[in-house]
Amino acid sequence: MIEHNLKDFRKWVLNAEEIIADNNLNDENLADFLYSKVTYCISNEHQTELIKDLMVEIDNKIILDKFNLDIENGTIHVIMGPNGTGKSTLSRVIMGDPNYQILEGDILFEGESITKLKTDEIARKGIFLALQSPMEIEGVSNQDFLRTAISQKNEQRIGLYQFIKECEKAVADLKMNKELIHRSVNVGFSGGEKKKNEVLQIKLLKPSFIILDELDSGLDVDSLKIVCENILQYKKENPDTSILIITHYSMILEYLRPDYVHILANKHIVKKGDYNLVKDIEKNGYNKYLIEKSTTGEESYE
Repeated sequence: MIEHNLKDFRKWVLNAEEIIADNNLNDENLADFLYSKVTYCISNEHQTELIKDLMVEIDNKIILDKFNLDIENGTIHVIMGPNGTGKSTLSRVIMGDPNYQILEGDILFEGESITKLKTDEIARKGIFLALQSPMEIEGVSNQDFLRTAISQKNEQRIGLYQFIKECEKAVADLKMNKELIHRSVNVGFSGGEKKKNEVLQIKLLKPSFIILDELDSGLDVDSLKIVCENILQYKKENPDTSILIITHYSMILEYLRPDYVHILANKHIVKKGDYNLVKDIEKNGYNKYLIEKSTTGEESYE
């Protein structure tokens, strides 16, 4: 991993002129900038996503405040919490939704800030958001959409034969109706078919950081098992892939067992633990942790 990150550092050095322009650097602070990059490469070799002291606003209302989250390569994290606490907001902010304004803090992905990037630029870096309510795109076939997206991410046109071969295998793995690949994106799809289509995109686009925003909503028990098995198989084939799950329910976590569990309330993480924390939430709810937070005023960890 250090070797991989140092290759990124070499890329930064070779593109120094572009970096200077994008970051408004001069000769004096360019060295400091590059030093910070190589320091990150060495000291944070396992880190994929770092969210630091994030404050987010929409419609003059603070949704996230002093929000911090570290996600290491290859780990699975889940964020749970009461309704309306900003869980889905976080996923949209990571993906650069312009409706949300970042007032303070930063979001780093593989050592680079992504807060100034557009959504398509963030996606090209390897971040994928499986939407809670996938949108329908009339007039654009699923096949054309996927092939174009893959070509844009890889910066080269994927061959038709290779695409068809990969697509057909992924569709079969997900037990999807083959006809869906030729229809307009998500138009007329059931809720379960839309969620399988999101996982189809994951399998073909091959992201390194996956955000699952309530993937389990709209899925029956059998479909949930199928999509989770496909995600686990993808992670087995790509072990450095990190996953952030946002959910209200524990059933998906029986398949995608998280390494870390976070409770979001009062605009930031108030509790962090392992899978045992999920079981405690099932049994006792969230009130215990909200009381702990209001009493201590500090984030609590297990």
